Amino acid sequence: MKVMVIVKASTASEAGEMPSEQLLREMGAYNEELVKAGIMLAGDGLHPSSKGARVAFNGKERTVIDGPFAETKELIAGYWIWQVKSLQEAIDWLKRCPNPHEEPCEVEIRPIFTADDFGAEFTPELREQEASIRAQSLGLGALRFEEQPARTLAGVQKRYSRATAEKEIPGQWAQFMTQEDGVPGRVGKISYGVSLEQDQDCNFTYMTAVEVKPETAPPAGLRMLSLPPSRYAVLTIAGDVTTLPPTLEKICTQWMPDCGLKLAHAPWIERYAEDFTMESKGKVEVWLPLDA
Repeated sequence: MKVMVIVKASTASEAGEMPSEQLLREMGAYNEELVKAGIMLAGDGLHPSSKGARVAFNGKERTVIDGPFAETKELIAGYWIWQVKSLQEAIDWLKRCPNPHEEPCEVEIRPIFTADDFGAEFTPELREQEASIRAQSLGLGALRFEEQPARTLAGVQKRYSRATAEKEIPGQWAQFMTQEDGVPGRVGKISYGVSLEQDQDCNFTYMTAVEVKPETAPPAGLRMLSLPPSRYAVLTIAGDVTTLPPTLEKICTQWMPDCGLKLAHAPWIERYAEDFTMESKGKVEVWLPLDA
């Protein structure tokens, strides 16, 4: 679950007083702990309300109200966004935090809504719209959705850890590209990279493959993979091959957890156009299977 940890304002923060060097040092060390533990996603302090503004809504009317604002204890001086397993875990981490102010204060924890919290009103169409907005906000580009029939792939499979994948997968591709044109029963000129069998430690099997006719006998030294009909969310990655690993990491760690889509526990696919080479710049499509 994701939570927002809200630091309430104080008289000093509203007066624009900056924290002491000691507090900055202590808070920096605490933030390092949060990052190393994989808890902290974002966090910032806020200027006093005298530098802000509010917009009041009343039907179609909009009224701008300049700061400062009253009720200091109800104002926000800063925040974190945390990824935690439970509210109790967030409480335990917060109890380790240095006092954000030189005076007594309260820090509030609020769970952040997920797509599933909205129930049936958050329709598949709205989920797809939200997923597309999130992809673009992360710099992943436009998202589209495609229906694909059943396909059969043939290729080479190897097992990797998260640490070895970026270094060793290009070598797997280089070797496979010397033999892919000779794969019996090949259909078209598209090449595929398939990630499957990922475990909780981020070890996974990676397959470099081409599509073959379903009736093709398993070629010597190659593995066969049957993909059922499915609906996919498709992201396009532009650039040379070096941009692929960090972009896939962003998709996996930043976009997928909050995209709002129900992704299937099935292989996800990199689709390489026929003119793509390891040295060239080109487009790679990432196909993520959706749960029916």
